[in-house]
Amino acid sequence: MNTLYGIKNCDTVKKARDWLEKNNVNYQFHDFRADGLNETQVSDWINELGLETLVNKRSTTWKELDEASKNIFAEKSAIKIIAANPTLIKRPLLDTGKQRYVGFKDTEYSKIFN
Repeated sequence: MNTLYGIKNCDTVKKARDWLEKNNVNYQFHDFRADGLNETQVSDWINELGLETLVNKRSTTWKELDEASKNIFAEKSAIKIIAANPTLIKRPLLDTGKQRYVGFKDTEYSKIFN
């Protein structure tokens, strides 16, 4: 089962959800805020995608982190910080069960689901 992770009021997540629905792709939506995240999920995503790919350093949440948190943003501490602040994750995050993708572009989704 495909899972789309994000927050429901994010415009990019809305575009991804619209694309999935218009193209009859079955998926489950997991809202970071409502459904939460655990450290195991975050660790798996960092291992597969890399910290730089996963974290949105242009986000409001990143900008609001104190300098100490930003400076210790090594993998171990990043897991706890991201789990506590899931809006640090670039959105949406699509998990097909075989691979994970960050962000949304209709051309990329067309390739993934063809």
